[in-house]
Amino acid sequence: MISILFAVLTALSNGTASVLQRRAAADAPEEDALRLSLLRVLLGKGVWIAGIAMSAVAAVCQAVALATGPIAVVQPIFVIELPFTLLLGGLLFGGSFPRSVWLAVAAVAGGLSLFLLAAAPSGGDASVTTGFWPEALLVTGLFLAVLLGLGLRVKGNARAAALGLAAACGYALTAATMKDAMARLDHGAGAFFTGWQLYATMAIGAGSLFVLQNALQAGSLAASQPMLSIGDALISTCYGVTLFSESLRTGWWLVPQLAALGLVLAGCIGLSRSPLADGLAAQPPGGRDSDGVPAGV
Repeated sequence: MISILFAVLTALSNGTASVLQRRAAADAPEEDALRLSLLRVLLGKGVWIAGIAMSAVAAVCQAVALATGPIAVVQPIFVIELPFTLLLGGLLFGGSFPRSVWLAVAAVAGGLSLFLLAAAPSGGDASVTTGFWPEALLVTGLFLAVLLGLGLRVKGNARAAALGLAAACGYALTAATMKDAMARLDHGAGAFFTGWQLYATMAIGAGSLFVLQNALQAGSLAASQPMLSIGDALISTCYGVTLFSESLRTGWWLVPQLAALGLVLAGCIGLSRSPLADGLAAQPPGGRDSDGVPAGV
């Protein structure tokens, strides 16, 4: 229950951070995409700093969640970040809440619950003992190279989606290295600070944050956030099974699991087409800049 509680807190904190960061990145120059100059622009925006602070809160909550529960339980819970992000954006920036939005939110929440009940992730090791880290890092690196290459070739929402999935992959890997690092605390602070996992978590997390800022700047939140939320959940589950020996139900249980994923996907698509997503994607005329009272994200 502790891991589930802190996973939910992580999702809520990340959703808040996404809204604030999207507000700051939306009006950044397109020529700064995938360049350090984008970070220089964002550092001058107070709303972006607030978003980073919420990301820090999320990181602490995630560390507690991963230290107390399986990664295949913790990370899928993060799909609630999408509906929370859109609902929060609607509340803050004047969006409407039609019946279709609530149906989509219910689909995401119901699909997540069904998936966790059907898959019943359990067991697993606190640390990686299988020696699969080199293979996992190689496969992840190749996957990221393809996504980043694609992101450089396309523009608009296509770039946002590709970079959103790349950020999801990076955050999933960050969760795996973080869980492995937290397990080293059982052997004392020395083992924790001398292990490569801690510094890999910091480096990969920073890189993923940079990619995410570019995803938010490239297109609408509705294009990047579904890829980020669902991609993180699925890739993290793969890490949990392959690296930490966690187990999922198979056999006929795969039927409700697939149905649950379809339900979550339908909910995400519904949210991405909602007025809330439109409101988060553009700033209406007369809106103030990112350091004033925003009229849109």
